[in-house]
Amino acid sequence: MLNMKTGILVAIACVGIGIYMYASKSNSKTNVMPMTQTIYQFIVKDLYGNDFSFSDLKGKKIMVVNTASKCGLTPQYEALQALYEKYKDKDFVIVGFPSNDFLWQEPGTHEEIAEFCKLNYGVSFPMLEKIKVKGKDKHEVYQFLTEKSKNGYVDSKVKWNFQKYLINREGVLEKVIAPKTVPDAQEVIDWIETES
Repeated sequence: MLNMKTGILVAIACVGIGIYMYASKSNSKTNVMPMTQTIYQFIVKDLYGNDFSFSDLKGKKIMVVNTASKCGLTPQYEALQALYEKYKDKDFVIVGFPSNDFLWQEPGTHEEIAEFCKLNYGVSFPMLEKIKVKGKDKHEVYQFLTEKSKNGYVDSKVKWNFQKYLINREGVLEKVIAPKTVPDAQEVIDWIETES
């Protein structure tokens, strides 16, 4: 009689464990989303060779833009600086990455780029090291910005200089703005001024 009761209890336990394992396995496939990476994981160099940690920007809205000094869109520096001046005290920051990827329109050294930006446009927002924003040597920040598997939002290609990536207060990509769209376009202003 005891062996029969023990056998029944063992059978019930096995069935229960089997149901639990099946439910757990099932839930792990359907309900668990892969964790989206954030821009806060990156530490890069600025134009002066100093470390720049994106984690220092937690809680701010961020515009990341690839720049060039010899491009038809270079005058956008003026609008970028004006936008930064207007909203920098409202938890908004612009981060520029010079790039020579499009028709060699940013050939200068870091020192030359810094001088050009300061003298011609009074740029005071962070300007980081010159990088590749496309191709096999694409910088890891731009891998994050352009690959859905890393940013959790969208796959994109940097089409030209001055493409803008808008990052929310949690460090997650929210919008991609075309190069020819001016930095102070209404859709950008609306995004900056939205509380979320």
